[in-house]
Amino acid sequence: MGKTKFCQGISDISDSYMGFIIDLWGVLHDGKKAYEGAVDTLKELRGRKKQIILLSNTPHRAIEVKEQLKKMGIGPSLYDMILTTSEMICTELKEKNDRFFENLGDKCFLINKTQDVTIFDDSNIELVDDIKDASFILIAGADPRFPTAGDWEKILKEGVRRRLKAICANPDSKALIGTNFLMGPALFSKRYQDFGGVVHYVGKPHMPIFQKCIQWMQEKEIYPGEMVMIGDTMAHDILGAYNANMDTCLIKTGIHNAHFMQATTPAETDKILNILTAQYNNIRPTYLVDKFEWGKALPDRKHKKRKLLTKKVKA
Repeated sequence: MGKTKFCQGISDISDSYMGFIIDLWGVLHDGKKAYEGAVDTLKELRGRKKQIILLSNTPHRAIEVKEQLKKMGIGPSLYDMILTTSEMICTELKEKNDRFFENLGDKCFLINKTQDVTIFDDSNIELVDDIKDASFILIAGADPRFPTAGDWEKILKEGVRRRLKAICANPDSKALIGTNFLMGPALFSKRYQDFGGVVHYVGKPHMPIFQKCIQWMQEKEIYPGEMVMIGDTMAHDILGAYNANMDTCLIKTGIHNAHFMQATTPAETDKILNILTAQYNNIRPTYLVDKFEWGKALPDRKHKKRKLLTKKVKA
């Protein structure tokens, strides 16, 4: 794979793509507020008729995320669609297109930091409080009912003993809240596998959620070579989009921010990037930017065109 191009902002790559798939946490916001420049950058892309999908591993439904974004100043006019792992799971629980979902049963034990049950809307799934009554497990986040490792390991071991299949609704190993990191669902899921359990992962970097994006873009006659994934994680955003044959743009804010903060020169930044890519089968992002901001102003092509036409008329 070729060298990563260092960019001053999203304007450096905007002319090269018609479809933009953009991560949320670590790119547009920090879980509490929008990053400076993020809203203006979305406005610039929309002004250039770009198609935008906001893609997130959050276990919340799109309508919930939409309301959260509105409170941060990111209104629905700034994007075309929100796609979350919760939406993917909700669809599969109803339609059962994926074979994994066919024989799960209808009694779910939910592990989540909130008891949000909108993921079960329009399905016949019953939420149970006792894992002994469950037919499958949905792991969506840290659960305050199990404050210690011993508490939740006991629950996971009970699920394995009962041969319950588990769905990981968010493949993130940690979540960024402001400047703090919390344990993510992937760590719970990995532990379940360590105990001998079977886990089905939904969300980035796994292909189904990227295929959903591609399908939507193709309906707009935009194909993978005309799309770019903008994200802050090598493990989910960059790796997943690369496997979907898309170009990628890594944002230095977010999960990898602590690594890049040590770099003060392009050479040092490149060295850190080399270390990161070595951890992910030497897959490199196509572009690297400091944060999701517009950067350099682009030429006013329409204005230049009018000036040229005026000169020709006078001649």
